[in-house]
Amino acid sequence: MKILLEIQVLRSPWSIQTLYRLFHQCRKTFAPLNLSDYEAIGRCEQEVPEYFNFAGDVLDKWSQIEKERKEPSNPALWWINGKGGERKWSFEELGFESRKVANVLSGPCGLQRGDRIIVILPRIPEWWLLNTACMRTGVVFIPGTTQLTAKDICYRLLASKAKCIVTIDELAPAVDSVASKCQFLKTKLIVSESRRAEWLNFSDLFKAASAVHNCVKTRSQDPMTIYFTSGTTGFPKMVEHSYGSFGLGFFICGRYWMNLTPSDIVWNMSDTGWIKAAIGNVFGPWFQGTCVFVHAMPQFDPKVILNSRICAFLSSDISNTLKHCLSGGEPVNPEVMEQWKSQTGLNIYEAYGQTEVGMICGNMKGMKIKPGSLGKAAPPYDVQIIDEKGSVLPPGKEGDIAIKIDAKRPFTFFTRYVDDPVKTASTIRGNFYITGDRGSMDEDGYIWFMGRSDDVIISSGYRIGPFEVESALIEHPAVVESAVVSSPDPIRGEVVKAFVVLSPSFKTQDLKKLACELQDHVKKVTAPYKYPRKIEFVEQLPKTITGKIRRSELRNKEWGQI
Repeated sequence: MKILLEIQVLRSPWSIQTLYRLFHQCRKTFAPLNLSDYEAIGRCEQEVPEYFNFAGDVLDKWSQIEKERKEPSNPALWWINGKGGERKWSFEELGFESRKVANVLSGPCGLQRGDRIIVILPRIPEWWLLNTACMRTGVVFIPGTTQLTAKDICYRLLASKAKCIVTIDELAPAVDSVASKCQFLKTKLIVSESRRAEWLNFSDLFKAASAVHNCVKTRSQDPMTIYFTSGTTGFPKMVEHSYGSFGLGFFICGRYWMNLTPSDIVWNMSDTGWIKAAIGNVFGPWFQGTCVFVHAMPQFDPKVILNSRICAFLSSDISNTLKHCLSGGEPVNPEVMEQWKSQTGLNIYEAYGQTEVGMICGNMKGMKIKPGSLGKAAPPYDVQIIDEKGSVLPPGKEGDIAIKIDAKRPFTFFTRYVDDPVKTASTIRGNFYITGDRGSMDEDGYIWFMGRSDDVIISSGYRIGPFEVESALIEHPAVVESAVVSSPDPIRGEVVKAFVVLSPSFKTQDLKKLACELQDHVKKVTAPYKYPRKIEFVEQLPKTITGKIRRSELRNKEWGQI
């Protein structure tokens, strides 16, 4: 699924210059940095400060600015559920509410600085409160999509050694079914109007919590968040980011790719479990003082989006006009761009990035857009196309998309793959970080995506590792072995396809019904978005002389390359 951020410019008597001046006025008494400092840091023109905390140094600063104003400003968060429910918080209110949640975490939940918490919530305001509260307490925030199964949750609890998990009624049974296996899990917190045995209730604790809380002083290098991301082999890796890489790293993204100001509203439709939610719903917009608009919409629905946009924006006397449209997660088909522009009059400004390093390149506002291109290198990165020896290739030549690194890694890079130093080191080839994607660069410096250099499948923006799907399939008694690859799809770009070798006793069954049974089985064993939408039964799989499955042969066949 594409990520689409809709930005509506609001007319405000407060210019960005005025806001900058207010930042300077309170610099001595409120915070050590100002917005121009953040931009210089983002471009690597100024050293990263020793200490930084996004909640204390940015969000609380915007709260201070609000107090200086005599007229109302945009809310920091504007949430609706499509059923009449609505919440609007100013930055001051966000600060008040998140301090209460911070006291819930450090009090009843018993969490200390450096402890890890897994948060599996849909698009509800509590996700933003917990995100901010973790910054205030120094607790490491680990988001997860609500599509996770009990097996997925168990793996994440064991791998991360999280001491607390937060979720909703629908997922609580899944957590309970595996909790006894997770020796590090001490606290279960449920966001619900009802009570559940052996769970703390978020609403009850929030109501009783004090709003007095002092934000911890965190170093820029301290761990702030961990994302689980799928790879070619094994289960998802833990990508750790710091207060510097996440908190400071997205200033340039919000200012120049998202093109945000304090008078804007941004609507990001990404799932809360992915990094795109952090970029478009927290750090990118809130660095610029922008209002984040959220619809609780559990599934993507174009009609709901159109109706919500019209109703929500007109209710505030805002003209029903888009100003800036963005996409990320997977390449946008040039035809889609043309259709979008013909119907809206606006370009889609595409960007390309990774969980590990954030935005790598993009089409910034004002740039010439070349349909199909990912744009140019985004500050502070020097993006090149290299060969297998680490040599830079000339324009037009296909190779590995890579980021040049000097003596030390850019501060915007992830810290490490947790508990996997070998995998962390494998991302470096000579003086370059290897993205794992293939592409080319034209003479104007635009990057063109060619595909993955490994077997990871990216379907509708979701990263899916073949190992996870194959591991689920092998648990079914009908499956002797399987190989999972990507297959072209006109809607999703690519989908999961499984080549399955059946056990002899199942070969006489109705294969169409068996395929559906296998699909349902995978949906139950792992996250539903990973299930194979295509299944082909084969007598044997192509293998090397050492017995390794040749996925590349199957993939090339699917894409018509052999």
